[in-house]
Amino acid sequence: MTTYEPNMVLAEKEFSVVGTRPIRHDGADKVTGRARYSADSFPAGYLHGKILRSPHAHARIKSIDTSKALAYPGVKSVMTGADLPEVSAEVADLEEGAAVNYGFYSRNVMAREKALYVGHAIAAVAAIDPHIAEEALALIEIDYEVLTPVLTAEDALKDDAPVLHDRLLTQSSVLFRVGGWGDEGTAGSTNLALKIISQEGDVDKAFAES
Repeated sequence: MTTYEPNMVLAEKEFSVVGTRPIRHDGADKVTGRARYSADSFPAGYLHGKILRSPHAHARIKSIDTSKALAYPGVKSVMTGADLPEVSAEVADLEEGAAVNYGFYSRNVMAREKALYVGHAIAAVAAIDPHIAEEALALIEIDYEVLTPVLTAEDALKDDAPVLHDRLLTQSSVLFRVGGWGDEGTAGSTNLALKIISQEGDVDKAFAES
């Protein structure tokens, strides 16, 4: 005959660890601010970086003047998209059906001709102190031509929609979904990166007979 044994209740047992409130060995340091983290380590020559980001969802960058920021004491470097090399915009096949267009990738890292969304990186500052870097950002002068934003995919496909990427060309290959890249000033730029029409048989006849 099986004897029923009730479940053990922790409150009825005495444990030295389980159910107790031990003092954390690092608790005092953390609550008093004495604890050191990797972000608190500053090797010799360490610089702090700050990014200036676009306040506009769609704007052409007419000019950027970084001279005042670069002359600010403690600033070591100021960079814009113009300082980055122009990478090949040929579509790169990454195998297994994946492809990228590095022309678009590089412009997402830092804006060049246009700011394409709020928060798009426009310039970067490296300085000896984070506060100096922040102050230097305010000295960068940018002349924007604010353009009409495109906020949804549906709006982007309208005939009168503003073109976001001035050099984007529509591709028709399922292997290259990222869109083509035209020369500067190329006509026919669009917001549609890929368009594929696939059909089999007589669609109209099938509907008529259904």
